[in-house]
Amino acid sequence: MGDFAFYPIQDYGPLMKGLAIGGLGIFHVFLAQFAIGAGFVLCLLQWRAWKRGDELARRFLDGFFTVLVLVSFVLGAVTGVAMWFTSIQVSPRTIGMMIDEFHWVWATEWLFFGVEVAAGYAFYRYRNRLTDSTRMLLLVAYSVAGWMSLFWINGILSWQLTPGEWLLSGGVWDGFFNPSFWPSLLYRTFAAATIAALVAILVVHVLRNPDGGPATREDKTRLIRSLSILFLPTAAMPLLGLWYLATIPEDSRSWLLGGSPAMSMFLAGAVATSTALGVYAVVGLFARKLYVNVGTAALLVGLAFVATGAGEFVREGSRKPYTVREVLFSNSLTREDVDRMRREGSAHRDPYPIREEVPDSQLELGARVMRLQCSVCHTMDGANGMLHLVGPWQTDQMRMNIAKLQHTKPFMPPFAGNAEELEALVQYLSWHRAGRPAEWRAEDLADVLVRNQIWLDEAGTAPGRAHQKADGR
Repeated sequence: MGDFAFYPIQDYGPLMKGLAIGGLGIFHVFLAQFAIGAGFVLCLLQWRAWKRGDELARRFLDGFFTVLVLVSFVLGAVTGVAMWFTSIQVSPRTIGMMIDEFHWVWATEWLFFGVEVAAGYAFYRYRNRLTDSTRMLLLVAYSVAGWMSLFWINGILSWQLTPGEWLLSGGVWDGFFNPSFWPSLLYRTFAAATIAALVAILVVHVLRNPDGGPATREDKTRLIRSLSILFLPTAAMPLLGLWYLATIPEDSRSWLLGGSPAMSMFLAGAVATSTALGVYAVVGLFARKLYVNVGTAALLVGLAFVATGAGEFVREGSRKPYTVREVLFSNSLTREDVDRMRREGSAHRDPYPIREEVPDSQLELGARVMRLQCSVCHTMDGANGMLHLVGPWQTDQMRMNIAKLQHTKPFMPPFAGNAEELEALVQYLSWHRAGRPAEWRAEDLADVLVRNQIWLDEAGTAPGRAHQKADGR
């Protein structure tokens, strides 16, 4: 089977594998971007405390940093480890490729993360004993290290969608400084500053006076005015989003601009929430100097979380049908794998048993094909369920549509298997659709396999393209 290997099986039941890692990923990205932006917040507060003698900023800085440590160093680290663990369960081949191509980049990122942790802990542990200049030095080290961690990770993540010259050269830096690197990096930087500023404005409302009483409205207003400067870059995020759209492949852009209703909806959500936050920053905080009460602050943080989630969905979805553009399909098969599996079959070397009882060997083969080719993005009848998607199709229509999958739905990879496996998958889906009866009789295979092979040959093994004609041209 060449370079392809069958990895240990993970089953998430009605929760599809992609949704499991996606939900965790959104939470982790929000926390990580908060931690990075918090470095900017802390440096701003320390500068005001040091250069302007602002004791209110100093008091808030020390209290806010405690919250930052609890949230980003604990939850951020835990969800980061969970992301690695879940990723290697869901898509080990993709993660393996990312590490193989960029192992020194990952090592560099981990080095900066180590500096971030060390600087942050040193400040937390010794801040009351340090001079203002030393405090500032540690916070600058924390902030720069956090942003550099983003810098290195951004290059790897953006490479998945826009590998650029790396496809020809295989060079690390050609892949790292890819076409979408800079708009993605700036967008994430501005998002980090915005998230941290909003969280800080929310935390302002729990600030206490030295005597233990709640801070006055005047003190809160002064802090909000100081923090709102970091909120202002939000206004530029829609422009960065347009720049990003201009750098991604044409078919990926088409998914977002109407080709895929779900992705278009999430893009609209990301644009709407980002624009609303930007308008509020410019008009509300700067032009009208509005006071932000705790309810409004919580709502703004919630909108930032929605924008983060929608943006991550768009980033992941726009790669379809790939997980690494032009190299690795979303089911972790390469074009060479598909070519080979069309000749040899895809599931005959799968060493793992299936976990449900089926009446015959054909349905068992169908279950293996489903697990190998479909399960990373689909469940049977749960999230993104196959039964819901193929429900309106008659049996012959199902055969043809799956055989020509990349033309039926161009954001799907081509079917990787022979005519017998195609029929096995169709029968397995039909058996489930019929309620999983104890006995199952398939149609006469002779004529069916001939038709399946004709459809597979007509489809070819090349990926589909957006807005192509029904005949695949």
